[in-house]
Amino acid sequence: MSKPIIPGAPASTPASASWKNDLVSGFLVFLIALPLCLGIAMASGFPPIAGVLTAVVGGAVATWLGSAPLTIKGPAAGLIVIALGAVQELGGGDNAVGYRRALACITVAALIQIAFALARAGTLGDFFPGSVVHGMLAAIGIIICSKQIHTLVGVTPAAKAPLHLILEIPHSLFRLNPEIALIGVLSLVILFGYPAVARRARLLQKIPAPMLVLALSVPLAHAFELEHEHTYTLAATQTTYALGPSFLVNLPGNLLQAIVFPDFSHVGTPASIKYIIMFSLVGSIESLLSAKAVDSLDPAKRRSDLDRDLLATGAGNLIAGLLGGLPMISEIVRSSANIGYGAKSRLSNFFHGIFLLLFVAFAPGLIHRIPLAALAAMLTFTGTRLASPKEFVRTLRIGREQLIIFGTTAALCIASDLLVGVAAGIAVKMLIHLINGAPLRVLFRSEVEERVEGQRVVLRVKHAAVFSNYLSLQRRLASHANASSIEINFADARLVDHTVMSNLHELQGTMEREGRTLTLAGLGEHFQMSSHPLSARKRAVISPVAER
Repeated sequence: MSKPIIPGAPASTPASASWKNDLVSGFLVFLIALPLCLGIAMASGFPPIAGVLTAVVGGAVATWLGSAPLTIKGPAAGLIVIALGAVQELGGGDNAVGYRRALACITVAALIQIAFALARAGTLGDFFPGSVVHGMLAAIGIIICSKQIHTLVGVTPAAKAPLHLILEIPHSLFRLNPEIALIGVLSLVILFGYPAVARRARLLQKIPAPMLVLALSVPLAHAFELEHEHTYTLAATQTTYALGPSFLVNLPGNLLQAIVFPDFSHVGTPASIKYIIMFSLVGSIESLLSAKAVDSLDPAKRRSDLDRDLLATGAGNLIAGLLGGLPMISEIVRSSANIGYGAKSRLSNFFHGIFLLLFVAFAPGLIHRIPLAALAAMLTFTGTRLASPKEFVRTLRIGREQLIIFGTTAALCIASDLLVGVAAGIAVKMLIHLINGAPLRVLFRSEVEERVEGQRVVLRVKHAAVFSNYLSLQRRLASHANASSIEINFADARLVDHTVMSNLHELQGTMEREGRTLTLAGLGEHFQMSSHPLSARKRAVISPVAER
């Protein structure tokens, strides 16, 4: 259950003895974060420095506002599509104008996130079905790849829409710039081959793959003289290609020049409101799900206060948006690396932010030497992980209906936008529930009979337990936080969906660590929708009238 939010109070006090571990981990995470922050910002239509600015705020500021112990705050690939869409649509062809108007959306969305946190909406992540969330992330991965593959081979595509960008990939491969493509392809080889090599070479396990990419790509960029405008002719085809600084990261002269203020003049327009909703909703969901995932990896098995973490994220986004930065979330890849490098407390997030600040302040020239193709390779690698075929297989194993929801969400996110895709995925899931016998009247509010026997509580769920009414069941469970034993009986429920089974399974683990028990009963007459242990359960009903 979420704890009351007390502004200024830390969720936990970092142990002074752990600061050395956090310093080392923070430095190693900084090595991962630097190129990713630059790449995510550029892919979002923001200046490269905007991504670093966000990570600095996320580390140096959000750390002390209640951030979950081991999470790393910073820009995320999952928000690239929203940020780029905001810049392009709100700017009407002028990216500089669109950038400032997008900042206004980020700032307002941050205030909404803060309101979510104060309203204790940290449970928001439990409402959205996993198949919808993963379908959205898979679509984001495909969209990222559709844009970055062109940059990776040194070609500027003519198309803008994701589907058209995908169709244009063969044409870009045919027109690739060989020297730029060499940098991009070698970077991809390192990123995809790193896990296998690192397992055999212990020394490599402490060197992040993105740094190996930079160690190769920066010297190559220098060898190809990308600092200067010039042309070269490929002997095999006698084709001439242009090279120059446009293939390198571009940075302002100093940090003060990087600060850009929002333009609130269009913040009330329908287009701006759409992006405000997407930034606040998608950003909050991604951040909460990442924080929960990090908790499951924490060796100390600490449970984060999700409301406080959302408050820290919202406050960080408010500052970042006002200064010209991207939106931040609790980022799962950097957070899991943080744990792997031995972090003990939130100080690691703070140190990672400070290292980024010092590097940008004192060594901006080194950043300017990074080729865009290397950053595009990192983002392409990230996109392929989000849209990995394994995600489709994993979803199918949970149930065929989950794959339908996943596919619908992904397809409409690509063809239209994220809000339409997510809404369509939720609508399809509700329709499937109605087909499987869930009465319309209980879709949003669970019907539960309660019996209290001392320290033991029995909750008997009627009709259906599905994602859309789970929060009401969760509130009832939270009201019995002092009970030593809770039994949830589903004998009278026609349907128990995968989201409920998954959430209750996670709650069982949490209660077990607290010395309490949660038992799921009454599922003997239900059949599983697949062989997956957490698949949806459905009970055959001979006479629907009999249940009324």
